[in-house]
Amino acid sequence: MSPIQPSPIQQSLIQRDRSVLWHPYAPASDSLPLWQVGDAQGIRLQLRDEAGQRHEVVDAMSSWWSVIHGYRNPLLDAAAKRQLAQFSHVMFGGLTHEPAVELAELLLALAPSEPGQPRLERVFLADSGSVSVEVALKLAVQFQTASGRPRRQRFLSIRGGYHGDTAAAMGVCDPVDGMHSAFPGLLASNVFAPRPPSAGMANPEDIARWKDDVARLASAHGDELAGIIAEPILQGAGGMFIYPAECLRILRDIANEHGLLLILDEIATGFGRTGELFAAQHAGIVPDILCVGKALTGGYLTLAAMLCTGEVARAVSSGPAGALLHGPTFMANPLACAVANASLKILDGGAWREDVARIETGLAKGLTPAAALDAVKEVRTIGAVGVLELRDAVDVPAVTQAAIRHGVWVRPFRNLVYAMPPYISTASETALIAEGMVAAVAEVHDRAGSA
Repeated sequence: MSPIQPSPIQQSLIQRDRSVLWHPYAPASDSLPLWQVGDAQGIRLQLRDEAGQRHEVVDAMSSWWSVIHGYRNPLLDAAAKRQLAQFSHVMFGGLTHEPAVELAELLLALAPSEPGQPRLERVFLADSGSVSVEVALKLAVQFQTASGRPRRQRFLSIRGGYHGDTAAAMGVCDPVDGMHSAFPGLLASNVFAPRPPSAGMANPEDIARWKDDVARLASAHGDELAGIIAEPILQGAGGMFIYPAECLRILRDIANEHGLLLILDEIATGFGRTGELFAAQHAGIVPDILCVGKALTGGYLTLAAMLCTGEVARAVSSGPAGALLHGPTFMANPLACAVANASLKILDGGAWREDVARIETGLAKGLTPAAALDAVKEVRTIGAVGVLELRDAVDVPAVTQAAIRHGVWVRPFRNLVYAMPPYISTASETALIAEGMVAAVAEVHDRAGSA
């Protein structure tokens, strides 16, 4: 066996990366645009480009929407160190530990609850958001089988939705904008309702027509559907699309009418991002199954959870399998659970609500000038989310570089330049984020459009 050869001194970290790593949604390329992170503190990243030049930027992405309390948060750091001093991992089959039990109790205490609606009573801890969706879909199918309806194997999903990149999760993502065409033999065939009307433009007639469309699909396919799955209020990676709370109440009613489980994917929206702790609370509904992830650990470690009602848990536990058929190796990782507990305790203090309101006000004000740009189709905000929808596809490398020059890290996709800042962002930092987004779009796309 040959010894590991050290990289040549003259080779930069970025060059070394390009020769061995594969980045998300990107080719294995020797010219992939990359920036090296040297340090992170609060909401700021210290970057170095390929030429070695240093850049300090504010992170408008919260590292894909997860680092809600900022980098190197002292409370989360301390929680991780305390757990490391005991044990960092132990299998969850046949064993338990304090961080997992405490996390389940905290999640159930914080989860949506409404008078007269079933309570979420059980928690299954998973590796990632996508895996929590896989678990939720499997649970719904097992529930229907245990309830004497084994033909119910499909799902009613919403156009424009995104639920993850694993197989079953991909199968309930948007069939056009998702990845169905790339994996036709791998994905299940599900039923797709139209995207709800836009919150900014919907009227009662639009909502009524959408309700009729969804109701017809549920009636036509009811005997083969296990559940309905949707991202509540805000569809994230499917387009940063905001829809009315009334549409969630419609989904709840249709699910009840046809004996379907309502699965709400709050991986992107959970833990305060839209202005409520959970987006379902905008509509005053409780799902049968709730998926959370991303911000669960404050962005420190990968962890997700699937919560379900007592009725669902009892039915599956007494069904033919006698168990929920899933068990990740790193399920309920103690280190991740300990950090998640610290993060949830910060949220339980309630200051997040004022923080999110401050960010929403700052983004709404700061992004308003973008509406005057020819390249911009729509400006929209909800909670700590700000979106510039362009008329055409974003020049991602050029807009990213322009934003860095203005002191902001963004990661655009499709025709969207958006921000989901950490909750600790100050008014001045939020203003900087908005100004950087508008300036980057103006510099790259309006200049190109006017050329």
